[in-house]
Amino acid sequence: MKNRLYLVALFLVHSLLTIAQTKEMKVNLNESGTHFIKATFLNQVWLRFNESNPGTMVLGKEAPQTFDIGLRRTRMQLYGRISDRMFFYTQFGMNNFNYLSQNAGNRKLQAFFHDALGEYIIHEGKNTMKAGAGLTICNGLSRFSQPSIGTILTLDVPVFAQATVDQTDEFSRKLSVYLRGQWGKLDYRLILSDPFPITTSGGAVPSLGADANFTPVGHHHQYQAYLSYNFLDRESHVTPYMTGTYLGKKKIFNLEGGAISQKNATWSSNGTDTAFHNMLLWSVAAFLDLPLNSEKGTAISAYAGYFNTDYGPNYTRNNGPMNPGQSVNANGTFNGTGSAYPMFGTGSVVYAQAGYLMRKDLLGSLGTLLPYASVQTGILQKLNDPVVVLDAGLNWLIDGHAQKLTLGWQQRPVFDQTIHQVKSHRNMVVLQYQVNI
Repeated sequence: MKNRLYLVALFLVHSLLTIAQTKEMKVNLNESGTHFIKATFLNQVWLRFNESNPGTMVLGKEAPQTFDIGLRRTRMQLYGRISDRMFFYTQFGMNNFNYLSQNAGNRKLQAFFHDALGEYIIHEGKNTMKAGAGLTICNGLSRFSQPSIGTILTLDVPVFAQATVDQTDEFSRKLSVYLRGQWGKLDYRLILSDPFPITTSGGAVPSLGADANFTPVGHHHQYQAYLSYNFLDRESHVTPYMTGTYLGKKKIFNLEGGAISQKNATWSSNGTDTAFHNMLLWSVAAFLDLPLNSEKGTAISAYAGYFNTDYGPNYTRNNGPMNPGQSVNANGTFNGTGSAYPMFGTGSVVYAQAGYLMRKDLLGSLGTLLPYASVQTGILQKLNDPVVVLDAGLNWLIDGHAQKLTLGWQQRPVFDQTIHQVKSHRNMVVLQYQVNI
């Protein structure tokens, strides 16, 4: 026991000395550095003004607008390669913590393990293969279904791509076994997941109705796959997470495709009968992240993808990350409370984003700027108008992704409760401060 405490203390002291010099909390376990243990920390603080959806209530009062301060994400990671064949990864933290946050009435119950996995490295080199198991975000569907949130281009990830988030997973993580790796220029991920039942999601289980919802009856595994062809540089495969933008450090051009399927994932009523529905989600996309002028440090980043999402007839789910609304009164709309809008549903979604990294000395020692814009257009079976969500903003990269300020604006549609058409729009403005060590 004393030896273990000594090793932990030595690791902490060494890490503090290392970060002071290299901004990395990393301990090499051999002279070459191929065996190592690394710790990281990320914190994203939001200051947000939101035009509420009609009928929004907060603590018993109508709230046409809200201003809140919250922690969008706070995460600590510990991972490493402890032998030639063995890699482990853990992540602990919390999400969406603002003044309304609570768990069973207790604001202190928020943090949990996001990831806990072990990997065996079967083969490495030009062709790599890794077999892993545990609680992991290694997913099919798309790169944004397994995003490295410390390196994203926009204010936030396109959450719709985390298709079952907090319904049958734990903040997009599932208990899974998988193979992942690279075969030449081809990246691959094959995953078998054991989804959580909807009854343990922490929310009310939707009642059986004419529209499909995740079923509390029966249990079936999920099958997932993701393939990406790297025409230029190959992407990193240290962890299962996928980089949002490399800030001109790599030349990336990928074509990708992915899918998730699950038998009898949802159910609905058909008169007196109950029907079960298979879930099938798939996407195809292109991702570009290129330096433009190496001397100036300029670069571009762009993504465009098509998502086909079949959850069952008329499945629709509203969502607003770290929602500043609490409930909705009789004047409410289809969107529900706060900042929510129809984010998930049976139908199709086209998503695109782009950003331009300005020259590295634009602000002298204070870094540079990276403006961005994105558009999400969903054609959902339940709704009579498209769900068009616009985002635009400006990243102030004080120290790359390690320290940045992001000012982001979003406009979302508000749908009528009965005819399911767009009746108005609402805006949200967020200032985010990110520290990523």
